[in-house]
Amino acid sequence: MTPDAITSSYRRWAPIYDMTFGRITHAGRRHATHVVNQSGGRVLEVGVGTGLALPYYAPEIEVTGIDFSDEMLERARAKVAEENLSHVTELRQMDARALDFPDASFDTVVAMHLISVVPDPEQVMAEMARVCKPGGQILVVNHFARDEGWLAWLERKFAPLANWIGWHSNFPKDRIMGVEALRLTEERSLTALGLFTYLRLEKAA
Repeated sequence: MTPDAITSSYRRWAPIYDMTFGRITHAGRRHATHVVNQSGGRVLEVGVGTGLALPYYAPEIEVTGIDFSDEMLERARAKVAEENLSHVTELRQMDARALDFPDASFDTVVAMHLISVVPDPEQVMAEMARVCKPGGQILVVNHFARDEGWLAWLERKFAPLANWIGWHSNFPKDRIMGVEALRLTEERSLTALGLFTYLRLEKAA
């Protein structure tokens, strides 16, 4: 997806995101934040969107969120204010391909339902690895393409609509597994149909 397509798509999604796609992706947010809460430390959520995950982080976790869409961030900031989420230290508009943070800034970097949206997922993974501390972790929740079956057929049919619906239905997992500093330590399906997958990657100490 191009930056212009992302901006246009999420401008449409922002007012209804929580009640539509937000409900479908609930399991992934709860699982990822549960893992973060067990680990502690300083956390970066890349693609924070409307802030649906923010209330689920433990109060002692220091959370920074970034997103490309100003419309989504506007709703995330409203959640922080309305729910008094004092553990959220900063919400910033930013391109995930060029994170404006020093190397090794965060103990955990989280990307939920983001990696199949960005224009250059390989670069985004490299940037997340860069800002993650050695020995830290990167948590990814996303839909990945299947090789066979009727769901794989549907994914291919929806693929040409990526710029309109806001994500790639047939995004291959292999595209984000090439960062040398990262090692996959856990992978699991989060729903009965395997619609979303959770990946935990560790950065070499």
